[in-house]
Amino acid sequence: MFNPQSYGPNVDALITDQLPELGPGSPNNLARPQLASLNVEQIFPDKKIVDQDAAQCCLSALWLWHDFLDESHTISQEIHTIDGSYWHGIMHRREPDYGNAQYWFQRVPRHPIFDSLATAVRELAAKSQLDEPAKYLATQTTWDPFRFVDLCQAIALGRSKSEQLAREVARLEWQMLFDYCFREAIGQRH
Repeated sequence: MFNPQSYGPNVDALITDQLPELGPGSPNNLARPQLASLNVEQIFPDKKIVDQDAAQCCLSALWLWHDFLDESHTISQEIHTIDGSYWHGIMHRREPDYGNAQYWFQRVPRHPIFDSLATAVRELAAKSQLDEPAKYLATQTTWDPFRFVDLCQAIALGRSKSEQLAREVARLEWQMLFDYCFREAIGQRH
């Protein structure tokens, strides 16, 4: 179970219980001052950072959570790791720039969260009415970011009515990837 309090007060104050938009959304200007003054040392105030790239991923993720795509992009495009590419791909999926999102997901051939994410998504999908573009969610054994890009595009084009489910999936993906990066940053291997 994702618990924002476990990441400390500076992160907890920024993670709301919202469903992320599948598209660009509207930046949460109330959070901008707090985000603008935040750095990785404040995200991990009482912890030693052992992976600076993973820590930067957390900063990019927090900007993305509040729909500041440009700020998130500026950070993630400078992180030359699989995790940085993953955040970069999510940001482009939300723009929406589906082709560019898929380009960045090609740089994430296999991520450690894929299997657990697929399991959690299957459980969500089992409780939902699935239309044709979303049916794969109920049977996948590992996460397929390309098919999720296709589902988001189908929703945007009106070819799928699975927006609520897709937003729940996007929240799970964000939470799992954030948690992974947070733990990597402080050397808590999975």
